[in-house]
Amino acid sequence: MPHLPDAVLWSIPAFVLLTAIEMVSYRLRPDEDAAGYGAKDAATSVTMGIGSVFFDLLWKIPIVAIYTALYELTPLRVPVLWWTLPLMLLAQDFLYYWSHRGHHVVRVLWACHVVHHSSEKFNLTTALRQPWTSLTVWPFYVPLVLCGVHPAAVAFLSGVNLVYQFWVHTERVGRLPRPIEYVFNTASHHRVHHASQGGYLDRNFGGILIVWDRMFGSFVAETERPVYGLTKNIHTYNPLRVATHEYAAIGRDLAAAADWRERAGLLFRGPGWQPEHRRAAHVADDTARTDPVVTRAADEAPPAPPPPATGAQPVTEPAQPAAEPAQPAAEPGRRVKRAA
Repeated sequence: MPHLPDAVLWSIPAFVLLTAIEMVSYRLRPDEDAAGYGAKDAATSVTMGIGSVFFDLLWKIPIVAIYTALYELTPLRVPVLWWTLPLMLLAQDFLYYWSHRGHHVVRVLWACHVVHHSSEKFNLTTALRQPWTSLTVWPFYVPLVLCGVHPAAVAFLSGVNLVYQFWVHTERVGRLPRPIEYVFNTASHHRVHHASQGGYLDRNFGGILIVWDRMFGSFVAETERPVYGLTKNIHTYNPLRVATHEYAAIGRDLAAAADWRERAGLLFRGPGWQPEHRRAAHVADDTARTDPVVTRAADEAPPAPPPPATGAQPVTEPAQPAAEPAQPAAEPGRRVKRAA
């Protein structure tokens, strides 16, 4: 078995130092347009990161067992050498792209990954906001094991990929020289990935390299300033709810589903998918809430003139010829324009 270091564990001091530098930079040179830091948000992200370390230890037990069994079954072997490691990392990054993309387009996988996108801030602590249910990731790396890469090497490569992505979670780094931006995942590319605008959704899935996105049509360059978070934010700093809110939503949808076909769609289609009858109900409900039709006659009738003051005598004025015919009163239920 190859003896490889734990890349994430060895990088923790650098994580702490770089986060402190970023925090100080916002103090010394604030940016009103940047999402910046929030104390509760940052604390939640750090808590999610610490929790993920403990939960990953639990998930590693069955994953290592499966990987080891597959490794023993395959006749192929890839030695861990100075020149094979870059090639294995290239293959791992390619599989990471598909794992990452899959966790955005399949709802039951999104329930795991949504944790990482749940912050409305974007800073280095956002990189630490990791899921507690990463058991859904391992199938994507089975091809690497079947090609003869030792499970310990797979773990090392995944750690290297994760460590690389730490620095791209920042607004303090602008665009880098064009050759770097063309090949590598950068802060600019990853800001797009964390944005919630329609044109930015489900884009830039690359881990270390952005060339996979360019090859498979999922690349979008950063143009307008991103708005971070989810399309429907959860507005909570409770780590347990952050970790489980999408699973709870799936459970509610499954309980309300009409048949097994709907249940399969709710699990394996995209995160925004709903059955046709439920989409129609939502449209009708939204129309009822936003339709400006005024149905109450009292709202349409002009206000009555105030009564004359007590003791006052009515003043009779000479009749004036009508300048134009009177307009008919508005019919009940007719659309009217409300005063601004």
